Amino acid sequence: MRARRRRAAGKCVYSAPMELPNPMLEGRLLRRYKRFLADVELADGTVVTAHCPNTGSLLGCKQEGSRVILRDSQKPERKLPLVFQTIEVEGTLVNVDTSLPNAVVFEAAQAGEIPELDGYDAFRREVKYGVNSRIDVLLEQDSGARCYVEVKSTTLVRGRTALFPDAVTARGLKHLGELAGVVREGQRAVQFFFVSRADAEEFRPAEDIDPQYAAGLREAAAAGVEVLAYTSRVAPSSIRLDRRIPVRL
Repeated sequence: MRARRRRAAGKCVYSAPMELPNPMLEGRLLRRYKRFLADVELADGTVVTAHCPNTGSLLGCKQEGSRVILRDSQKPERKLPLVFQTIEVEGTLVNVDTSLPNAVVFEAAQAGEIPELDGYDAFRREVKYGVNSRIDVLLEQDSGARCYVEVKSTTLVRGRTALFPDAVTARGLKHLGELAGVVREGQRAVQFFFVSRADAEEFRPAEDIDPQYAAGLREAAAAGVEVLAYTSRVAPSSIRLDRRIPVRL
């Protein structure tokens, strides 16, 4: 078993990028509405409606006229075959597809590219635990030791500070309680904040948006839940972890 390495915040990881092979289309955002819909004007003037795979408010990431990248699911049977994947905010590409960070973290952990999550022998996703919950990534050692990793994607940045959540999240608060329960049972638990952009220098809970979640995060950390935050490098057809940033609770 590999020894677990530690890496100070601010150090680059340079994990292998997760490639997104589906065809991409570029356009300009007209509006995001009803949570799961986005109207986009393509380069030829065609207006299309894409699926928005993000349940948050996308605060700061839905400016009309912004450059966006859509992914063609290549599933014509879907009502909305195009997926709103990326938006450019002040020159920075931001991933808005919340289904991608879990896969990026899983692949990077498997490859030993996240020092704080190194030293495990088996890797699983979406494993049932707690009360009607599924952990995003479960790491296991042959000895029976486990590490439960909950991944939260955030797109909100103010100045150089990444914030979570961008809307009130009762579900996120529930997950913090589940992680604290894992620690009480003698196992390791990690709340992993995946900053879906590269321009943040630190992470904080969004106290003004959801004070209960902010308080819950501090309580979970005090109970032994480890809190990590990593930025990512987003390209039109790939995404990868970039560097760990300090967490300010």
